[in-house]
Amino acid sequence: MSLKLRFKSFLFRFLEILPNRLGDQVYYKVQDLFSKEDLDFKIRSSHNSFRTFQTITWENGIEIKDRVVIEIGSGWLPLMPYFFRYIGRAKKVETFDLNRHYQKKNIEKLNDAFSKEYEVEISKDKDKESAYSLPEDIKYYPNTNILDQKLTNCDLVFSRFVLEHMKPETIKSMHLKIKNESRPGAHIVHLISPGDHRAYVDKNLSLQDFLKYSEHEWKKKHTRFDYHNRLRLPQYLKIFNKLNLEIVHVSYEVPDENSEYYRKFKALELHQDYRNFTDEELMAGAINIILKV
Repeated sequence: MSLKLRFKSFLFRFLEILPNRLGDQVYYKVQDLFSKEDLDFKIRSSHNSFRTFQTITWENGIEIKDRVVIEIGSGWLPLMPYFFRYIGRAKKVETFDLNRHYQKKNIEKLNDAFSKEYEVEISKDKDKESAYSLPEDIKYYPNTNILDQKLTNCDLVFSRFVLEHMKPETIKSMHLKIKNESRPGAHIVHLISPGDHRAYVDKNLSLQDFLKYSEHEWKKKHTRFDYHNRLRLPQYLKIFNKLNLEIVHVSYEVPDENSEYYRKFKALELHQDYRNFTDEELMAGAINIILKV
């Protein structure tokens, strides 16, 4: 384990023993101080995700213009909501998060950068201006569990790199709620990053490194700040099939067998829980899924 990953793991374990509110405050401050991604990078990265969204929805005849979109997991900035509203021409975007990450000063910077980059006029919602300087028709619901909210008039539900951080039972409950409360024919679009996120910190690790641990061992290696469910592609699909959700689209990336990525994977001694999966199922990355209610 690299020194950087050791420090990160130690920090998360320290934060977890603090009272929740204090731990969250310190975590947000550390994230703000040590984030190496500037605003332009974040916008470009989200634009790439939006292009992926556009491609798979266009291929399947799904339109978001003049429709109501719900985002699960707001993150630190309303980047995808901006693309949905100003590029996709959605009627309204509602974004929900268990935490409160938005800050007025950061959104004001985003308003300026986004409007210049994409030549759009961002009209602020006067009711929200004092708190976040958010645009009209983008509503932010922080400190909110979507399971506790009533979903009405929803045409499309979207998540970006969120599902892998949810417990399997929460994924089931959430999709059952969406199925029961959204409009008939509504769609759900997920962009999933299923690899071991520790490998982004320690380049010597395989993106499947966490598959060598038992469930008990893995629970001891992460905290609420870096929870990862380890679900593989067939396990996600099994959840959706059991809920009788129509699987409209599935796409993913698999590394070349001559790549360093593949070599690292083959060097792993997988835990028995994962030995009945194929290599492709275990390594499937950048998973994109569209469901229909």
